[in-house]
Amino acid sequence: MMEENKTLEAKIQKLKRERNAIILAHNYQLGEVQDIADFAGDSLDLSRKAAATDAEVIVFCGVHFMAETAAILSPNKTVLLPDQHAGCPMADMVDADSLRDMKAKHPNAVVVTYVNSTAEVKAESDVCCTSANAAKVVASIPADREILFVPDQYLGTFAQEQTGRKLILWPGYCPTHRRIRPEHIEQRKRQYPEAKVVVHPECRPEVTRLVDGVLSTSGICQFARETEAQTIIVGTELGILHRLQKENPDKQFVPVTEQAVCPNMKWVTLEKVLWSLSENQHQVKISEDIRVPAEKALQRMLEVS
Repeated sequence: MMEENKTLEAKIQKLKRERNAIILAHNYQLGEVQDIADFAGDSLDLSRKAAATDAEVIVFCGVHFMAETAAILSPNKTVLLPDQHAGCPMADMVDADSLRDMKAKHPNAVVVTYVNSTAEVKAESDVCCTSANAAKVVASIPADREILFVPDQYLGTFAQEQTGRKLILWPGYCPTHRRIRPEHIEQRKRQYPEAKVVVHPECRPEVTRLVDGVLSTSGICQFARETEAQTIIVGTELGILHRLQKENPDKQFVPVTEQAVCPNMKWVTLEKVLWSLSENQHQVKISEDIRVPAEKALQRMLEVS
Protein backbone atom coordinates (compact mmCIF):
# COMPACT_ATOMS: atom_id res chain seq x y z
CA MET A 1 0.00 0.00 0.00
CA MET A 2 2.83 2.43 0.82
CA GLU A 3 4.46 1.85 -2.59
CA GLU A 4 1.10 2.28 -4.30
CA ASN A 5 0.51 5.55 -2.44
CA LYS A 6 3.97 6.82 -3.42
CA THR A 7 3.19 6.14 -7.07
CA LEU A 8 -0.14 7.96 -6.77
CA GLU A 9 1.53 10.87 -4.97
CA ALA A 10 4.15 11.20 -7.71
CA LYS A 11 1.48 11.25 -10.42
CA ILE A 12 -0.54 13.83 -8.47
CA GLN A 13 2.48 16.10 -8.00
CA LYS A 14 3.33 15.88 -11.72
CA LEU A 15 -0.22 16.76 -12.78
CA LYS A 16 -0.40 19.51 -10.20
CA ARG A 17 2.67 21.20 -11.68
CA GLU A 18 1.41 20.80 -15.24
CA ARG A 19 -1.96 22.35 -14.41
CA ASN A 20 -0.67 25.06 -12.03
CA ALA A 21 -2.94 23.58 -9.36
CA ILE A 22 -3.08 23.81 -5.59
CA ILE A 23 -4.39 21.04 -3.35
CA LEU A 24 -6.28 21.92 -0.18
CA ALA A 25 -7.26 19.40 2.50
CA HIS A 26 -9.55 19.96 5.45
CA ASN A 27 -8.34 18.84 8.88
CA TYR A 28 -10.88 15.99 8.85
CA GLN A 29 -9.64 14.37 5.65
CA LEU A 30 -7.81 11.03 5.50
CA GLY A 31 -4.20 11.33 6.65
CA GLU A 32 -2.81 10.37 3.24
CA VAL A 33 -4.87 13.14 1.63
CA GLN A 34 -3.71 15.71 4.19
CA ASP A 35 -0.11 14.69 3.50
CA ILE A 36 -0.25 15.47 -0.25
CA ALA A 37 -1.98 18.83 0.24
CA ASP A 38 -0.24 22.18 -0.15
CA PHE A 39 -2.31 23.44 2.77
CA ALA A 40 -4.27 21.63 5.47
CA GLY A 41 -6.61 23.58 7.71
CA ASP A 42 -10.19 24.74 8.21
CA SER A 43 -12.45 25.48 5.27
CA LEU A 44 -12.45 29.28 5.20
CA ASP A 45 -8.73 29.66 5.87
CA LEU A 46 -8.02 27.22 3.04
CA SER A 47 -10.24 29.16 0.63
CA ARG A 48 -8.54 32.43 1.51
CA LYS A 49 -5.08 30.92 1.02
CA ALA A 50 -6.12 29.55 -2.36
CA ALA A 51 -7.49 32.93 -3.43
CA ALA A 52 -4.16 34.54 -2.55
CA THR A 53 -2.09 32.19 -4.73
CA ASP A 54 -1.49 32.35 -8.48
CA ALA A 55 -2.79 28.80 -8.91
CA GLU A 56 -5.27 28.41 -11.76
CA VAL A 57 -6.85 25.23 -10.37
CA ILE A 58 -7.99 24.53 -6.80
CA VAL A 59 -8.52 20.91 -5.79
CA PHE A 60 -10.54 21.04 -2.57
CA CYS A 61 -10.36 17.86 -0.54
CA GLY A 62 -13.34 18.35 1.71
CA VAL A 63 -17.10 18.54 1.35
CA HIS A 64 -19.25 20.45 -1.12
CA PHE A 65 -19.87 23.70 0.78
CA MET A 66 -16.09 24.10 1.25
CA ALA A 67 -15.44 23.90 -2.49
CA GLU A 68 -18.31 26.35 -3.01
CA THR A 69 -16.66 28.82 -0.62
CA ALA A 70 -13.44 28.55 -2.60
CA ALA A 71 -15.41 29.22 -5.80
CA ILE A 72 -17.09 32.25 -4.19
CA LEU A 73 -13.71 33.77 -3.29
CA SER A 74 -11.90 32.70 -6.47
CA PRO A 75 -14.38 33.25 -9.34
CA ASN A 76 -11.68 33.20 -12.01
CA LYS A 77 -10.16 29.88 -10.93
CA THR A 78 -11.26 26.33 -11.63
CA VAL A 79 -12.42 24.68 -8.40
CA LEU A 80 -12.55 20.88 -8.30
CA LEU A 81 -14.19 18.61 -5.73
CA PRO A 82 -12.75 15.08 -6.09
CA ASP A 83 -15.98 13.42 -4.93
CA GLN A 84 -19.19 15.22 -5.88
CA HIS A 85 -21.17 13.19 -3.33
CA ALA A 86 -19.15 14.50 -0.37
CA GLY A 87 -21.81 16.64 1.26
CA CYS A 88 -22.50 18.06 4.71
CA PRO A 89 -25.64 16.96 6.60
CA MET A 90 -25.66 20.19 8.61
CA ALA A 91 -25.46 22.36 5.50
CA ASP A 92 -28.38 20.38 4.07
CA MET A 93 -30.55 21.22 7.09
CA VAL A 94 -31.31 24.68 5.70
CA ASP A 95 -32.09 25.81 2.17
CA ALA A 96 -32.64 29.25 0.66
CA ASP A 97 -36.43 28.94 0.48
CA SER A 98 -36.75 27.95 4.14
CA LEU A 99 -34.44 30.76 5.17
CA ARG A 100 -36.45 33.30 3.17
CA ASP A 101 -39.62 32.10 4.94
CA MET A 102 -37.97 32.57 8.34
CA LYS A 103 -36.67 36.03 7.35
CA ALA A 104 -40.23 37.03 6.44
CA LYS A 105 -41.31 36.12 9.98
CA HIS A 106 -38.45 38.17 11.49
CA PRO A 107 -38.04 41.16 9.14
CA ASN A 108 -35.84 43.07 11.61
CA ALA A 109 -33.44 40.18 12.16
CA VAL A 110 -29.81 40.11 11.06
CA VAL A 111 -29.02 36.73 9.53
CA VAL A 112 -25.71 35.33 10.80
CA THR A 113 -24.79 32.20 8.87
CA TYR A 114 -22.11 29.67 9.73
CA VAL A 115 -19.77 29.04 6.79
CA ASN A 116 -20.89 25.39 6.96
CA SER A 117 -23.74 26.23 4.60
CA THR A 118 -24.51 26.30 0.90
CA ALA A 119 -23.74 29.22 -1.39
CA GLU A 120 -27.48 29.84 -1.82
CA VAL A 121 -27.94 30.17 1.94
CA LYS A 122 -24.90 32.45 2.26
CA ALA A 123 -26.44 34.63 -0.46
CA GLU A 124 -29.55 35.09 1.70
CA SER A 125 -27.45 36.07 4.73
CA ASP A 126 -26.24 39.37 6.11
CA VAL A 127 -22.95 38.12 7.50
CA CYS A 128 -21.15 34.79 7.80
CA CYS A 129 -19.16 33.43 10.73
CA THR A 130 -16.78 30.60 11.51
CA SER A 131 -16.57 28.43 14.60
CA ALA A 132 -13.65 30.63 15.70
CA ASN A 133 -15.31 34.04 15.33
CA ALA A 134 -19.04 33.35 15.83
CA ALA A 135 -19.14 35.15 19.19
CA LYS A 136 -17.27 38.16 17.77
CA VAL A 137 -19.64 38.41 14.81
CA VAL A 138 -22.71 38.11 17.06
CA ALA A 139 -21.33 40.77 19.43
CA SER A 140 -20.91 43.18 16.50
CA ILE A 141 -24.66 43.21 15.72
CA PRO A 142 -26.48 46.29 17.09
CA ALA A 143 -28.34 45.58 20.33
CA ASP A 144 -31.70 46.66 18.90
CA ARG A 145 -31.62 44.00 16.16
CA GLU A 146 -32.81 40.43 16.40
CA ILE A 147 -30.30 37.81 15.32
CA LEU A 148 -31.22 34.72 13.34
CA PHE A 149 -28.37 32.20 13.62
CA VAL A 150 -28.15 29.58 10.86
CA PRO A 151 -27.80 26.57 10.70
CA ASP A 152 -25.95 25.18 13.76
CA GLN A 153 -27.97 25.45 16.94
CA TYR A 154 -25.02 24.32 19.08
CA LEU A 155 -22.54 26.86 17.73
CA GLY A 156 -25.33 29.42 18.09
CA THR A 157 -25.88 28.41 21.72
CA PHE A 158 -22.16 28.75 22.39
CA ALA A 159 -22.11 32.25 20.82
CA GLN A 160 -25.18 33.13 22.86
CA GLU A 161 -23.47 32.10 26.10
CA GLN A 162 -20.30 33.98 25.17
CA THR A 163 -22.06 37.23 24.30
CA GLY A 164 -25.23 37.27 26.41
CA ARG A 165 -27.24 37.94 23.24
CA LYS A 166 -30.51 36.10 22.68
CA LEU A 167 -30.48 34.36 19.31
CA ILE A 168 -33.15 32.80 17.16
CA LEU A 169 -31.54 29.41 16.55
CA TRP A 170 -32.06 27.34 13.44
CA PRO A 171 -32.52 23.68 14.52
CA GLY A 172 -29.52 22.34 12.58
CA TYR A 173 -26.56 20.39 13.91
CA CYS A 174 -23.56 18.27 12.93
CA PRO A 175 -24.43 14.57 13.40
CA THR A 176 -20.76 13.72 14.02
CA HIS A 177 -20.30 16.23 16.85
CA ARG A 178 -23.72 15.40 18.25
CA ARG A 179 -22.45 11.87 18.96
CA ILE A 180 -20.03 13.30 21.53
CA ARG A 181 -21.77 13.06 24.90
CA PRO A 182 -20.99 14.23 28.46
CA GLU A 183 -20.37 10.66 29.62
CA HIS A 184 -17.61 10.34 27.00
CA ILE A 185 -15.88 13.39 28.49
CA GLU A 186 -16.28 12.13 32.04
CA GLN A 187 -14.94 8.69 31.17
CA ARG A 188 -11.85 10.11 29.45
CA LYS A 189 -11.19 12.46 32.38
CA ARG A 190 -11.17 9.46 34.73
CA GLN A 191 -8.76 7.62 32.42
CA TYR A 192 -6.45 10.62 31.92
CA PRO A 193 -6.82 12.88 35.00
CA GLU A 194 -3.83 15.07 34.05
CA ALA A 195 -5.03 15.69 30.49
CA LYS A 196 -6.51 18.86 29.06
CA VAL A 197 -9.82 18.52 27.22
CA VAL A 198 -10.69 20.55 24.11
CA VAL A 199 -13.81 20.21 21.96
CA HIS A 200 -15.33 21.87 18.93
CA PRO A 201 -18.22 24.35 19.46
CA GLU A 202 -20.43 22.18 17.23
CA CYS A 203 -20.71 19.90 20.29
CA ARG A 204 -23.74 19.93 22.58
CA PRO A 205 -23.81 22.62 25.31
CA GLU A 206 -23.72 19.96 28.03
CA VAL A 207 -20.39 18.84 26.51
CA THR A 208 -18.82 22.28 26.00
CA ARG A 209 -19.46 23.17 29.64
CA LEU A 210 -17.27 20.30 30.86
CA VAL A 211 -13.99 21.09 29.09
CA ASP A 212 -10.87 23.26 29.22
CA GLY A 213 -11.33 24.80 25.79
CA VAL A 214 -14.04 25.14 23.14
CA LEU A 215 -12.11 25.76 19.94
CA SER A 216 -12.26 25.61 16.16
CA THR A 217 -10.08 23.04 14.40
CA SER A 218 -7.38 25.70 13.89
CA GLY A 219 -7.77 26.67 17.55
CA ILE A 220 -7.32 23.06 18.64
CA CYS A 221 -4.13 22.82 16.58
CA GLN A 222 -2.80 26.03 18.14
CA PHE A 223 -3.75 24.86 21.64
CA ALA A 224 -1.91 21.58 21.06
CA ARG A 225 1.27 23.43 20.04
CA GLU A 226 1.19 25.87 22.96
CA THR A 227 -0.04 23.84 25.93
CA GLU A 228 2.40 22.32 28.39
CA ALA A 229 0.04 19.38 28.86
CA GLN A 230 1.46 16.14 27.49
CA THR A 231 -1.93 14.52 26.97
CA ILE A 232 -4.82 16.24 25.21
CA ILE A 233 -8.31 14.77 24.94
CA VAL A 234 -9.84 15.92 21.66
CA GLY A 235 -13.57 16.20 20.97
CA THR A 236 -14.02 16.65 17.25
CA GLU A 237 -13.89 14.58 14.04
CA LEU A 238 -11.12 11.98 14.27
CA GLY A 239 -9.30 13.14 11.12
CA ILE A 240 -7.69 15.99 13.05
CA LEU A 241 -5.68 13.53 15.14
CA HIS A 242 -3.41 12.88 12.15
CA ARG A 243 -2.34 16.51 11.96
CA LEU A 244 -2.10 16.92 15.73
CA GLN A 245 0.20 13.91 16.10
CA LYS A 246 2.26 14.90 13.07
CA GLU A 247 2.85 18.43 14.41
CA ASN A 248 3.33 17.35 18.04
CA PRO A 249 5.05 13.95 18.03
CA ASP A 250 6.04 14.23 21.70
CA LYS A 251 2.43 14.60 22.91
CA GLN A 252 -0.43 12.14 23.29
CA PHE A 253 -3.82 12.80 21.69
CA VAL A 254 -6.85 10.86 22.82
CA PRO A 255 -10.21 11.05 21.02
CA VAL A 256 -13.18 11.75 23.27
CA THR A 257 -14.94 8.95 21.40
CA GLU A 258 -14.07 6.75 18.43
CA GLN A 259 -17.61 7.39 17.16
CA ALA A 260 -16.78 10.94 16.01
CA VAL A 261 -16.26 10.04 12.35
CA CYS A 262 -17.78 11.96 9.44
CA PRO A 263 -18.15 9.49 6.56
CA ASN A 264 -18.48 12.32 4.03
CA MET A 265 -15.03 13.58 4.98
CA LYS A 266 -13.51 10.19 4.13
CA TRP A 267 -14.83 9.91 0.58
CA VAL A 268 -11.91 11.77 -0.98
CA THR A 269 -8.95 9.45 -1.64
CA LEU A 270 -5.63 9.77 -3.43
CA GLU A 271 -7.12 7.95 -6.42
CA LYS A 272 -9.95 10.49 -6.61
CA VAL A 273 -7.55 13.43 -6.30
CA LEU A 274 -5.55 12.07 -9.23
CA TRP A 275 -8.69 11.46 -11.28
CA SER A 276 -10.01 14.92 -10.44
CA LEU A 277 -6.84 16.59 -11.69
CA SER A 278 -6.64 14.37 -14.73
CA GLU A 279 -10.26 14.70 -15.86
CA ASN A 280 -11.01 18.19 -14.49
CA GLN A 281 -13.77 16.79 -12.29
CA HIS A 282 -15.96 17.74 -10.52
CA GLN A 283 -16.06 21.44 -11.28
CA VAL A 284 -17.88 23.60 -8.75
CA LYS A 285 -19.47 26.64 -10.36
CA ILE A 286 -21.52 29.40 -8.74
CA SER A 287 -23.74 31.74 -10.74
CA GLU A 288 -22.94 35.41 -10.24
CA ASP A 289 -26.40 36.20 -8.84
CA ILE A 290 -25.59 33.87 -5.93
CA ARG A 291 -21.83 34.33 -5.74
CA VAL A 292 -21.85 38.13 -5.37
CA PRO A 293 -24.21 38.36 -2.34
CA ALA A 294 -22.58 35.30 -0.79
CA GLU A 295 -19.18 36.95 -1.12
CA LYS A 296 -20.56 40.11 0.52
CA ALA A 297 -21.67 38.07 3.55
CA LEU A 298 -18.20 36.55 3.79
CA GLN A 299 -16.48 39.93 3.38
CA ARG A 300 -18.64 41.48 6.13
CA MET A 301 -17.41 38.74 8.44
CA LEU A 302 -13.79 39.47 7.56
CA GLU A 303 -14.37 43.17 8.28
CA VAL A 304 -15.65 42.29 11.75
CA SER A 305 -12.76 39.92 12.38
